Amino acid sequence: MAVKLHRCRFMWFKADMHPCWRVQKALDEQGIEYDLAIGPVRKGKREQLEQISGQRAYPTVEFDDGTAYREESADMAARIRAGKLFER
Repeated sequence: MAVKLHRCRFMWFKADMHPCWRVQKALDEQGIEYDLAIGPVRKGKREQLEQISGQRAYPTVEFDDGTAYREESADMAARIRAGKLFER
């Protein structure tokens, strides 16, 4: 199952303190295929993300069935590394 990672556009900022990079790195480490959905920096412009996940925060993982997963990035990364991303 492929997923879509909704994240900010600061792709060059690859530090573990950056929430989007933390989750993207965990997906890479686990070999999970994903498409990137780069969104607006300003929260006020994230209407599409809010329609998908119910909130305007990055990062968010969107599944093929249209559902979304979002929590604090450290918790998201831990869940991904534990192999539980697809458990709902």
